Amino acid sequence: MYKDCSISAPSATSVIRLLLVDDQALIRHGLKTMLELEADLQVVGVASNGTTAIEQVSALQPDLVLMDVRMPEMDGRAATRAICQQFPAVKVLVLSTFDDDQYIVDAMRAGAKGYLLKDMPVDELAQAIRLAHRGYTQIAPGLMEKLIANSSGAQMVPSQQILAALATLTPREREVLYLIGDGSTNREIAEKLYISESTVKTHVMHLFSRLNLRNRAQLAIYANSVGRIL
Repeated sequence: MYKDCSISAPSATSVIRLLLVDDQALIRHGLKTMLELEADLQVVGVASNGTTAIEQVSALQPDLVLMDVRMPEMDGRAATRAICQQFPAVKVLVLSTFDDDQYIVDAMRAGAKGYLLKDMPVDELAQAIRLAHRGYTQIAPGLMEKLIANSSGAQMVPSQQILAALATLTPREREVLYLIGDGSTNREIAEKLYISESTVKTHVMHLFSRLNLRNRAQLAIYANSVGRIL
């Protein structure tokens, strides 16, 4: 689910520099043409495989890499891991045709800020790029359940159950969950909500229990997937 798609585009002075990585020239050209219609997005380079992508990141220092998964020489998962380790300031957003569970999990574990599918509308892709650049995790609709199921070892959780669990949260727990999805630490949450850090920890433990999740990473994934209604 794409988080808070109502956010407006940044001003023209705040341009997000993109590197497009895909082994199909037609897709690279099409993406470049469509994305550069957005005033705040600039494609500074392209690459056809993971090896070239790493070289291009080093040379061009883009803000964000739009990364395919299946490519020759070095695939997107390995390239994502290398880029996130070598260039931590550069965000990587996976854009793939494949919704295979292992691809999704591997990409996120490698450090990707999200996993999107190529059939999404270009305006939503542009907004997802903006949000990923700001630090929000972007997950295509229907894929979040796979991430939670894989990381928890549980069976896949239907969307209806996820939303039902969300309805059990108190307003304060929703605020804490939102801030976890935003990347805030317990101390930062305490400062923002004017409560003690121990109270934040109590709310986090309640979230684990109410949402049947095991760790903070799962809470962050959950928060970003339901962010529109928090």
